[in-house]
Amino acid sequence: MTSKLTIALRLPLLVAAFVLVGIYTSTAQSPGRIGLGAQFGEPTGITLKFYTQRGALDFLAAWDFDNYFFLNVHGLRERPIADIRGVNYFLGPGLFLGVRERGRYEDDLALGISGTIGLNVWVDSFEFYGQLTPRLKIIESTDGSIGGGIGVRFYFR
Repeated sequence: MTSKLTIALRLPLLVAAFVLVGIYTSTAQSPGRIGLGAQFGEPTGITLKFYTQRGALDFLAAWDFDNYFFLNVHGLRERPIADIRGVNYFLGPGLFLGVRERGRYEDDLALGISGTIGLNVWVDSFEFYGQLTPRLKIIESTDGSIGGGIGVRFYFR
């Protein structure tokens, strides 16, 4: 990659990352709720979610035995559904990065923006959820897709 292209890739990602972190974090003490679990779907992987006073940050790391790695992060807003205790909807913007190793000097890179919308149900310290994640790949080519899945997280208090 040329140095101009490298700068062109990194700058928008850094700006977007700082915006996401700025929107969804606060200098006040967070509620301290951190969840770790698994998501099954497209993609399947390990998920980490932590709540702040202004929302939540949701991370998904996935890989396969085909030399593929995927990382997704979303800033989320979560709201209750009417009067149903423990059931919420959530949505928010995000970024994703995918890398497939094809051989020496032939890696594929997928980089873009995404969003997520879903439902979650709380049972004690467990969150069960389902979500859809539309994605718009910007780098190396422009392409759209929809991912998502179902998952469970255990929350440490």
